[in-house]
Amino acid sequence: MESAKLIAGLARIVRDVGLAEELAQEALVAALEQWPTEGVPPKPAAWLMTIAKRRGIDRLRREERRDQKYAEIARDLDVEQGDHAAEVAAALDDHIEDDLLRLIFVACHPVLSTDARLAMTLRVIGGLRTDEIARAFLVPESTIAQRIVRAKRTLAQSGVPFEIPEGSDRAARLSSVLEVIYLIFNEGYAATAGDDWLRPALCDEALRLGRILAELAPGEAEVHGLVALMEIQASRANARVDASGQPVLLLDQDRGRWDQLLIRRGLAALERADSLGQPAGPYVVQAAIAACHARARTPEETDWTRIVGLYGVLAAMVPSPVVELNRAVAVGMARAPAEGLALVDALVAEGTLAEYHLLPSVRGDLLVKLDRRDEARAEFERAASLTRNERERALLLRRAADCTTD
Repeated sequence: MESAKLIAGLARIVRDVGLAEELAQEALVAALEQWPTEGVPPKPAAWLMTIAKRRGIDRLRREERRDQKYAEIARDLDVEQGDHAAEVAAALDDHIEDDLLRLIFVACHPVLSTDARLAMTLRVIGGLRTDEIARAFLVPESTIAQRIVRAKRTLAQSGVPFEIPEGSDRAARLSSVLEVIYLIFNEGYAATAGDDWLRPALCDEALRLGRILAELAPGEAEVHGLVALMEIQASRANARVDASGQPVLLLDQDRGRWDQLLIRRGLAALERADSLGQPAGPYVVQAAIAACHARARTPEETDWTRIVGLYGVLAAMVPSPVVELNRAVAVGMARAPAEGLALVDALVAEGTLAEYHLLPSVRGDLLVKLDRRDEARAEFERAASLTRNERERALLLRRAADCTTD
């Protein structure tokens, strides 16, 4: 429970995520050794921080690193004599929120690749083990370990400042932080590959990170927008698979199984974002789309016309063929399947989504509604050949089989 806070506080002092993590681990090991016999101290966090800081001083002494960094750390820590647990506890309370936010920004720094940011965030902030991260993303443990090592080295070599950025730099860095958290959530919500359609642990971790960030940056509308989006999407988790773990599409879901608590939390977060009076960003707009589904008691009550408009706003903000594909779905629902199909066919001609399995999947769905079943079957089969998720492949092949005419 204290790991991320401990690493955050140490990183602020030693300016090195790798070293901060090592010192935190040493302090936790010391706790495991001493607390069973000596008892848990009155202020466990302060005890851990004191031990970690002392280990840092000792390491610097052993390595004879008596340079300016040592002088600065020695002045800041002042733990060479006596037990200053009370002072450390007060300092920890003063800095902890800034330290956590600072560490999130460092772990998601744009100098790192997206894969490295994902691994760093889950390891340092989320506290997941290397093998757990590897299992979540279906890559070898050694690959994740190398990414984390390289990420720490890159941060150290690049001289990334351990501070919360301000102004335009903060906005740019915040978008990177939000992107990483949402990538983690999406991998849990609709797994890219493997045998499972959902990976709830990743959704839960992304939600936890988003909620922490919302507390640390309450004045950022996009943070609340992302939290709202994840809360509402997560509310459907129980209805997105049947008893055998097979995917259930949105319009076929039992809405009685949607988690109303998560929906209320999501709508409240969206209200907080709107109340800040800031221009709506991409996450706020996506949350508003999710809210349209959440408010509809049946598929027929969904305000598809509003969803079409919101996708138009989103497309103007972040032009993307994937956004256009989603807009085509909404147009097909709000107006007519033929209009949606025309938009999809334009994307097919464009070619940018040629290997994206949801393009033929959406096209197949629209063709079914137009009773062009032979064409639809071919589209579903193509979509099945492109996905790497076994559950999704099985669903698409079933849809293809359903199109077979007598």
